[in-house]
Amino acid sequence: MAARKAILAHADAQDCSLYRPDENDPDAEEMDLGDARIVVTGPFQAPAEWSAEEREEYFGDADPASFVSAFIECEAEPGSREFFQPDVGDYVAVMPTPDAVVMYYLHDWYEDDNGRDCVLILDDQDLD
Repeated sequence: MAARKAILAHADAQDCSLYRPDENDPDAEEMDLGDARIVVTGPFQAPAEWSAEEREEYFGDADPASFVSAFIECEAEPGSREFFQPDVGDYVAVMPTPDAVVMYYLHDWYEDDNGRDCVLILDDQDLD
């Protein structure tokens, strides 16, 4: 709970919204999960012990430079109907300024003492 509060109150936290695709219908509109706060901690660094094959499998066809690490916490209170946990496959719309949106795809995550550490891939496609 302390990690959650720290992320929500972090000076560098930005507003974001999460969306989840319908796994049964890839053509369906994504479900709006709700609002969250995100703290981008920097580029994702693959563990040094990973082999070249492990790195290739993890990054796939994506540019490794487009991977970032971030902590994400839902703004709704745990236990409420609106509360959600970010998960692999979710889309994250970050609003760094009121008139800009940066999209990410949630590729991976793990939980540690600091919260849910997510690995995101920048979606650099134009939204127009």
